[in-house]
Amino acid sequence: MPRQTQLSVGPLIAAIGAVLLIVSLFLDWYETYTAFTVFEFLDLLLVLLALATIFSLAGGMGLTRPAVSPGLSLAVAIFTVLVVLSQILNDPPAVVGPGPDKDIGIWLALSGSALMVAGAVLGYAHISLALETQPRERGDASRDRDV
Repeated sequence: MPRQTQLSVGPLIAAIGAVLLIVSLFLDWYETYTAFTVFEFLDLLLVLLALATIFSLAGGMGLTRPAVSPGLSLAVAIFTVLVVLSQILNDPPAVVGPGPDKDIGIWLALSGSALMVAGAVLGYAHISLALETQPRERGDASRDRDV
């Protein structure tokens, strides 16, 4: 008898985005400055937002009991994108020099936060993949060993 399993893709995509966001904080955002070097508070805020997304959407995968609603997870993800975009548009005061070049970390942070939003939208819409598995018959296993 076939068994059907539901796999929520939204929480998985959001968790990948949150991990990318955390990794981006260790990379250069402005030429030779990492997020931890430049920011006093925003780096910790971004880490907390990423961890909150991972934890709240882990409930959507059934790993933990859902602590917050999917709507709140979506709001957190959108706020994260706005924080990253604000740093793309306005250089922080700790960065000296006329308009330093943006580096890989800030673009990875933008990508990760966008994935967080996409995953939260998919989680809010309850979109999932349906996997149907069928148990192998006894005759199939013995036939595979003979080959």
